Amino acid sequence: MIIIHQPGAASALNDRRCTFGRHVLLAGEPVSPEAIWIDLIEPTREEDRRVEAALGIEIPTREETQNIEPSEVLYVENGVRYMSARILCQSGTEAPKLAPISFILKDKQLITVRYDEPRSFQMFINRMARPGAAVPQGDHLLIGLFETVIDRAAEILRLSGERIDEVSSVIFEPTASQKADVDTFRTTLQTMGMEGNRISKVRESLVSIERMLLFLTANTAGAALPDDLRGEVRTTLRDLQSLEDHATFLSSKIQFLLDAVLGLVSLEQNKIIKIFSVAAVVFMPPTLIASSYGMNFRNMPELDWALGYPMALVMMVLAASGTYLFFKWKRWL
Repeated sequence: MIIIHQPGAASALNDRRCTFGRHVLLAGEPVSPEAIWIDLIEPTREEDRRVEAALGIEIPTREETQNIEPSEVLYVENGVRYMSARILCQSGTEAPKLAPISFILKDKQLITVRYDEPRSFQMFINRMARPGAAVPQGDHLLIGLFETVIDRAAEILRLSGERIDEVSSVIFEPTASQKADVDTFRTTLQTMGMEGNRISKVRESLVSIERMLLFLTANTAGAALPDDLRGEVRTTLRDLQSLEDHATFLSSKIQFLLDAVLGLVSLEQNKIIKIFSVAAVVFMPPTLIASSYGMNFRNMPELDWALGYPMALVMMVLAASGTYLFFKWKRWL
C-alpha cells in the first residue's frame, strides 16, 4: 500500500504551514510530485517499481530490509540518503519486537518502507493531521517522526518503570495477602524477564535512531541538513541519550531485583532444609533408644521388667524434648 502525505489547504490563521493531507494511492494512480512523505506499508514489488520510476531511486525489498548488511544501514547514493532503523512494535504485548524500517531522503521528500505498524507512526500521523501542524519538507518530517518515536520510547520506559516498582513493593514490602511463595517468585521472575527484554529492545531502537541522527548531522557526500534543523537534531540527540541512560538504569534495577529474588529463594530453601535438619537431629536420640531396645539379646534385664516399655517411651520423649530445648536455647530455631 502506498500512502502519500502532502500539504493541503492553508490554515484559517494564514499560517505559513498548512494542513496535512493523507491519500492512499490506487492502482495505476501516479505518485504526486508534491508529496513530501511517501509511506510504503507492506508494498508489493509492483508498488516499489511505481515509486522507483516516479522518483528515480531504489526501494529496498522486504528481504533486503530484514537482511541488510551493516555497511548498508546508512549511506548516500546520487545525493539520496538511505537509512535504516529498528523501531519497537507491539510494545504493549508480552512479545515486543523490533521492526526494520527504511528511510530515504531525496531532496525535500521523505520515503519510508515498513512492513509493521509501530504505534509511534500512527501517533505522528495523528499529530500532523492537526491544523497548522504540518511541515513543508521531508527532512523536517523525518526529525519530527524521530521525536515522536523517542516520545513513545519514553512512555514505554515510564510504564516499565512503574511495573518494576510494583514488583519491588511486592518483594520488599509484602502485605498479608502477598506473602512470598513459589508462585510469587515465579511471577516476579517472569515479569522481570519480560520487562528486561522490553527495555533492551527500546535501548537497541534508540541506538539505531542515534546513529541515524548522527549520520544526518554529518555532511556526507554533500548531503547535509539545513542549519535550522541542526539545533533541533542536537536537542533530540540529548533527549535520546538521556533515555538511553534511563534504560540502562532500569536494566540495572531489574538485575538488582533478580538478584534479590534469587536470594530470597535461597533463604526459603534454607528454611526448608533447616526444618528437615532439625527434625532429623531431634529424632536421632529417640531412634537410638528405640534401636537399643530393639536388639534381640537374651541378657537384657529390661525385657522382663513390667515398666520397661513405659520407661523406654519416657526416655525417647525426654531425649527429643531435651534436644529441641537445646536448639531453642542456642537460638538455632
